Amino acid sequence: MSEEISIRITGEAGQGIVAAGLMLCRMYKDSGRHVFAIQDYMSRIRGGTNFFQARAAAVPVYAPREKADLMIALDKEAVASNKSALAPGGVLVLDAEKSGIKELEKGWFNAPIYALAREAGGPLYANSVALGMAAALTCVEFDKAGEAVRNEFSAKGGEVAAKNALAARKGFDYAAGNMKARSFRLAAAPHGRNCLLAGNEALALGAISAGCKFYTAYPMSPSTGIMDTVADYAARYGIIVEQAEDEIAAVNMAVGASYAGVRSMTASSGGGFALMCEGLSLAAMTETPLVIALVMRPGPATGFPTRTAQEDLEFALHAGHGEFARAVYTPGSPEECFLAAKRAFNTAERFQVPALILSDQYLAESVTNLEFPDVSAEPPDRGRLLKGDTGPGTGRYSYSPDGVSPRPVPGRSAALAAADSDEHGPEGHITELAEVRLKMTRKRLGLKLAGLAKEVLRPTVVNPGSKTMLCGFGSSLGVMREACAAVKDAGFVHYPQVWPFPAAETLAALKGAGRVLTLEGNATGQLARLMRRETGLEPAGSVLKYDGRPFTLDEAAAALERGN
Repeated sequence: MSEEISIRITGEAGQGIVAAGLMLCRMYKDSGRHVFAIQDYMSRIRGGTNFFQARAAAVPVYAPREKADLMIALDKEAVASNKSALAPGGVLVLDAEKSGIKELEKGWFNAPIYALAREAGGPLYANSVALGMAAALTCVEFDKAGEAVRNEFSAKGGEVAAKNALAARKGFDYAAGNMKARSFRLAAAPHGRNCLLAGNEALALGAISAGCKFYTAYPMSPSTGIMDTVADYAARYGIIVEQAEDEIAAVNMAVGASYAGVRSMTASSGGGFALMCEGLSLAAMTETPLVIALVMRPGPATGFPTRTAQEDLEFALHAGHGEFARAVYTPGSPEECFLAAKRAFNTAERFQVPALILSDQYLAESVTNLEFPDVSAEPPDRGRLLKGDTGPGTGRYSYSPDGVSPRPVPGRSAALAAADSDEHGPEGHITELAEVRLKMTRKRLGLKLAGLAKEVLRPTVVNPGSKTMLCGFGSSLGVMREACAAVKDAGFVHYPQVWPFPAAETLAALKGAGRVLTLEGNATGQLARLMRRETGLEPAGSVLKYDGRPFTLDEAAAALERGN
């Protein structure tokens, strides 16, 4: 009986690899297993080899494995590019006739995937045949596979769903009758973690729960899934979704809608966020709340459009011209994505600043099962919205001990709702006076930053004082959690918020640690530099990965073993 198994379905773009993978996740979740799945795909509409890899286990899992125990390849190129990822003793199922492969290597098994698909309705159904085979080879009852198929294809009509269900049945029966000796028995444990979510979906649902009523963006992978999810629920919750002509328009529309009193959001990846920088500074100068999700991918320029990286940490900290306060959240799981979105809206409005949510392709598109996040957490806080008049002698940008002024909404208050991108005084009128500039800079930067620092999210600390302590942010949470559980005398610090940086909490968490390492998806150790600058602490080294692929549990555990 296996405690866990990793299954990879691979083939050409356009063959329904993602659909097969999502059905795989639902099947395992519904049969009492926990799942964690990643997608790997090229930036092409059709062509190129993609894969979807799911890790199923009797206990919660939070990171991918390096190798696959069971692999089903739908074409020749998929075999060639994925065979090195087959685990020792693993099984690779392929259609030798379709792939033109005459000699099978150890662990390879020929199966008539496409003949079975044609019997069900055509080669289009090969991915459902693969799902059925995966169910049989991991000893999952067919009704769970059939239910997953119906859930995936019900929106496309009864005939499509029926043909896919038939294809899955044929794949299941063939594998059960001809490959039973190579099957894996996977342990199960009933659980209540019955929601399947990816990071982008969770972030979008968090924004909806926070009361976002205007979402605008230009599609840029890997951030587009946020817009897709918001659009799916827009009619139900009265949300306007606008696909802008570019990211400059998107950020300025979000600033304008927020100025008008509507909770607004936009999102992009590195190249698009670069175009948003002037709008970011506009929001800071006009003290207009703004929420932006920056879903990272490798750069520079177009880089790896569909792959992952943590290269924009320092960019997010310093983006925009001039000096101003901001909050930067770095959630590490779908649950944290949901809560980060809600908190970002509250922070943006309480302090009248930009709030950035930093994610990446890995977190955005990896899928896991969980209990749905608590919708009552982080109830909406609109901050100092002005409903009446401020009275004589005060204005939109009046000085205050904490740097936050009452914010009038145009048409909803007798007060003047001023906004000026030039330097201005308390009434919003342009000024050239040095003493006013000093006061307004202190208001926008020093006072607000001090307030933000009091509300910073504390880092997650596990096994403080261990021989080796890993430090990471964002999507590193799951892999650090599992790696430190697998390696003796290892602990970790994870940052769900990197700005303002929790310096005192960091020093307390790392006190007594034998060796401090950072785990980062970039080439230069950006978190290590931030820690050094803000705390004076010098990490002993950094475990870096910048090939566009996420850290696996095996890689992180090996790095910890070396560190120990």
